[in-house]
Formats: sequence, structure tokens, C-alpha cells
Amino acid sequence: MAGERDLAKLLSGMRPDLNPGPYVFTTVTGEPPAGVNPVVTVAESEGLTLVVPKEEADAAGLDYGYVAGWITLRVHSALEAVGLTAAVAAELAEAGLSCNVVAGYHHDHLFVPYERASVAIAVLEDLAGKSR
Repeated sequence: MAGERDLAKLLSGMRPDLNPGPYVFTTVTGEPPAGVNPVVTVAESEGLTLVVPKEEADAAGLDYGYVAGWITLRVHSALEAVGLTAAVAAELAEAGLSCNVVAGYHHDHLFVPYERASVAIAVLEDLAGKSR
């Protein structure tokens, strides 16, 4: 099934969903340590960036600074869709929230400050409502 490309439909149907627990961004050289199951990996020249549950990073002794809430936008967005990331990031920025976006094949995933994740959900739900 092809993903949605129409920005109005993407925004009105995004259905933001907060995944349970805090997540952290960390980096390793080589493979992730045993017991660490990343939800995102990014290979960079400096090392392998991992986004992992905070409890797994703590158990493995991994260093991190940013603790995030993970929000999944439940609309099936096309990878070539234009404007969704910009609209979401602008709305969250207006509310003073940082946002790290990862595009999956089916959905976009947002990592926002953990302690303000419920505020981010409210901002996104408001944006979806205004787009209907």
C-alpha cells in the first residue's frame, strides 16, 4: 500500500501515539552491547548512533545526555511526501520543544524531551484538529 502524500490528509490523520518509557540517544563503536535493543540505528563515521530504552542504556553503562519521549505518527506517510516534517517541527518549535524525526517505511517517529512529551502530544493533536 502506498503512503499518503497529501499534506492536509497527513496532518489531519497523524494520530500521534506516545510509546511508553524514556528513550536515549547514545553512540557505540561496533555492534550494540548485549541486552541493548535499539529502536533506531544510524551509521555515522564517528560511530553507530543508537536510540534505546533508557533502562537498557543504564544497564549497559552507556553514556547519553538527551532523554526523549518517542511519539509515532500513525498516519502512513509516503517517504516522498512534502511538508509533514516541516509542519510538525514548526508547531513543536513554537511550543519550545525540540524534535528529532526519524522516518520509517510506514510512519514518522518523533523524539521529544521526555518530561514534556505529553505537551508535545497535545500540540500535535491540536495541529491535527486545525487541519481537519
